Amino acid sequence: MGPAPADPRGEGGTLVTTGPTIAARPRRDRSGLSRTAVTLKYLSLLLASAVVLVPLCVVVLTSLKTRSEIVNDGPLSLPGDWFNFANYATAFEQGAMLRAFGNTALILVVSTAGTVLIGSMTAYAIDRFRFRLRKLVTGLFLLASLVPSVTTQVATFQVIDDLGAFNTRWAPILLYSGTDIVSIYIFLQFIRSIPISVDEAARIDGANSWTIYRKIIFPMLRPAVATVVIVKGIAVYNDFYVPFLYMPDPELGTISTALFRFKGPFGAQWETISAGAILVIVPTLIIFLALQRFIYSGFAAGSSK
Repeated sequence: MGPAPADPRGEGGTLVTTGPTIAARPRRDRSGLSRTAVTLKYLSLLLASAVVLVPLCVVVLTSLKTRSEIVNDGPLSLPGDWFNFANYATAFEQGAMLRAFGNTALILVVSTAGTVLIGSMTAYAIDRFRFRLRKLVTGLFLLASLVPSVTTQVATFQVIDDLGAFNTRWAPILLYSGTDIVSIYIFLQFIRSIPISVDEAARIDGANSWTIYRKIIFPMLRPAVATVVIVKGIAVYNDFYVPFLYMPDPELGTISTALFRFKGPFGAQWETISAGAILVIVPTLIIFLALQRFIYSGFAAGSSK
C-alpha cells in the first residue's frame, strides 16, 4: 500500500486551502481628482465672470471720466472724480432720453401684448384643432425660427413699406408681434399639458372655442405669459436694428437708437455714450433681478410638462 493521503486539515483540525493569491488593487486617489475638478470648475467660473464683468466695469469707469482722462488714460484706469455725473446729464438731455423712453415703452407694451395674444391663440389652434397639413405647419414654424432674419430683410422691408408702416411706430410693433416663433412653442408646451377633457366638459356646457380659450385655457397659461412677457420685453427694450432701420425719424427714436446721436463721422463721445448705456442698462437689470425666478420657473415648467 502506498502512503496515506495527506490530511487537508491541520493539526488543530482546521481546513487548510491552498490556491493562488490575488493581490489587492491599489485604491485610486479620488480625493486628488475631485480637488482638480473643483479647481477647474471655479477657474472656469472666474474666467466667465471676468469676460462678462470687465466690459461692464469699463463702461462704468468711462461714464465717470472726462474727455481728457479718456484720451490720456487706459480703459481700466480710475476716474479722477467718482461723483462726475455731468456725462449722465448730457446723455439724458441731448440724447432726448425721456422721449426715447416713452417711445420704447409704447412699442414694448403693444408688441408684447400682441405677442402674447398671437402666440397663445396660435398654440391653442395647433394643439386643439385637427386640420390637414397640421404637422407641416408646425414644421414650417420650426424652419422659420432657424432661418436668419437678416436674409429676409429685403422682402420684409418691402412689405412694411407697402403697408405704409415705414417710419412709424407700427413698423416695429408689427415685426415684434408677428415674428416671434419662440413664444408659440412656449405656449404650445403649456397647452399640451392641459387635458382635452377640460375642453370637452366646457363644450357640453355650451361653450364654443373662443369661450374655452378666453375663460379656461388662457387663465391657465399664466406662467407661460409671465415668461414670454419678460423675455420679449427685454428683447424689445434692447433691440437696436429694427428701430434704426424702420424708424429713421429722430422724433421716433428709442433708447437704443438715442445713444447713436453721440457718434459722428469724426469720432464718438465715449464718455457720454457710456453714461447713456448705463441709463439704459439699469432698468432692465432691476427688472431681470426682480423677476428672474419667473423666467426660470416658466421655462422649467414648460420643458417638463
